[in-house]
Amino acid sequence: MNYIIGLLLFLGGPIVAQSQTAEDSIKVSIQGLFTAMKQADGAGVMASFADSAVMQTIARAKDGSVLVKTDKVSAFAEQISVAPKGALDERISFDIIKVDGPLAIVWTPYQFYYNGVFNHCGVNSFQMLRTAKGWKIQYIIDTRRNSGCL
Repeated sequence: MNYIIGLLLFLGGPIVAQSQTAEDSIKVSIQGLFTAMKQADGAGVMASFADSAVMQTIARAKDGSVLVKTDKVSAFAEQISVAPKGALDERISFDIIKVDGPLAIVWTPYQFYYNGVFNHCGVNSFQMLRTAKGWKIQYIIDTRRNSGCL
């Protein structure tokens, strides 16, 4: 009897323990960024990004024109590290993931809450790079708006 159970476990193991897909790995990497944000973990934020990463936000000027603001990842991580733990809660959903070898694009609509109160929403557009340390954010640009999201 033990032989049969052992044989079934051995033969069934590869079916149960399927390898993680690139899409799954990408999701884990991106979710790691938002977990680090929520935990006010600046080092965790930095670990989510590639060394030469670029971070931008699309905003509107007072006159309605479109602006693109560029931030340093290190400055962003520093801001995160001084926030109260649990205050920064960006809730994302994965809409589109496309992968070609070491490159991926990811589109994630989001709602951002500060201390449990809705603050703004928009979309994140990620360019992901597969490195020896796993998937890293090479480029992120996002939109921000205060309505039409919930």
